[in-house]
Amino acid sequence: MKKVSLLLATLVTGATLSAADPVPAPAPAAPSYSVTVDFPYASKYVFRGVQYAEDSFQPSVKLTSGSFYLGLWTNQPITSNIDNEIDVYGGYGFKLSDTWSLDVGATLYYYPELDDSTGLDNTTFEGYVGVTGTFGSFTTGLYAFQDFTLKNFTIQGTVGYSVPISDKATFSLLGTIGNVSPDAGDDYTYYGIGATVPYKLSDTATFTVGLQYATHDITGLDDSHFWGTVGVTVVF
Repeated sequence: MKKVSLLLATLVTGATLSAADPVPAPAPAAPSYSVTVDFPYASKYVFRGVQYAEDSFQPSVKLTSGSFYLGLWTNQPITSNIDNEIDVYGGYGFKLSDTWSLDVGATLYYYPELDDSTGLDNTTFEGYVGVTGTFGSFTTGLYAFQDFTLKNFTIQGTVGYSVPISDKATFSLLGTIGNVSPDAGDDYTYYGIGATVPYKLSDTATFTVGLQYATHDITGLDDSHFWGTVGVTVVF
């Protein structure tokens, strides 16, 4: 029906056009990539149930092209630079079905403040593979991580739920459980739950506020962490 309407419009207006009239340029093709810039603040930096820093900014940037992605994530403590962290990661997603995907990638963790005097590695390298899926408003994921430097194996599962609050805001919950198993030493299990409210500022910008809680079963280490996050995300 649309083609017939366009043909009739052309026949009606054709008498007013001449060969000298410019031909309308085709619409520009949609970009084959996107860039996501994120600038959040976190009152604590907690990774896999363990706290690594206090108040921190955590700026990041991610490039996505088709099923390939490459990103840079950082932790920048406000009151101290001893816990600085820079992570470079990349991966590829394989679509298994309309609702399930396979994700394969790797991360390089870099801790610029560590040196030989600490006896700790200032870089570690980790590979990962995971499966993610959706069930209506629910999302789920199961990932396996292998740190080849620290020789740690981690398995982590997540379940999320989102419900619209308005045409611009969403309320989201995410629960996490994982287990870290080193080649040498005891393994530990961690748990987490978080609530976030993303609010759409524009077609490209989103403001998000959230509350998080995490715990673990490591003996002799603080096992209760509660913190807040707030930030802006922009997609180009």
